[in-house]
Amino acid sequence: MTVRSAALLLYRRRTDVEVWIAHMGGPFWARKDEAAWSVPKGIVEETDLGDELAAARREFAEEIGTPAPDADYRPLGEFRGSGKTIVVFAAESEFEPEAIRSNTFPLEWPPRSGRMQEFPEVDDARWFPVEQARLKLTKAQRPILDALLARLAEDAKIH
Repeated sequence: MTVRSAALLLYRRRTDVEVWIAHMGGPFWARKDEAAWSVPKGIVEETDLGDELAAARREFAEEIGTPAPDADYRPLGEFRGSGKTIVVFAAESEFEPEAIRSNTFPLEWPPRSGRMQEFPEVDDARWFPVEQARLKLTKAQRPILDALLARLAEDAKIH
């Protein structure tokens, strides 16, 4: 069975559209930048079935350390990659947290050392113009940006 994750993609309009993305924490990602960022997301638990937006909001709060902003979240789509399906909700926001305080995960580090350490799930998060974010996001998540731009173009036609 495919793992389902739920995510929030915040965007804002500046000279270019910007998106809020997070750098993955832990030693594997520490010195990587390109393809080492993600939309804030997490596993949809059994108790979340039927309310994936609530799961996305919970996971955002855990990874960023601040509740997701109150905004008009709309489903953006489902995206597959890395053995997961990510259901994404997008909203326009001027989100500016004071700090990033991610939850942590345990990992034996260095490998085979027998020493367990705690690492943040996210060690940085910020706004990037879409074209810069396209380089930073994992390859599997890049189509999320295309879906956002298509949605914004469609919304512009309607208004």
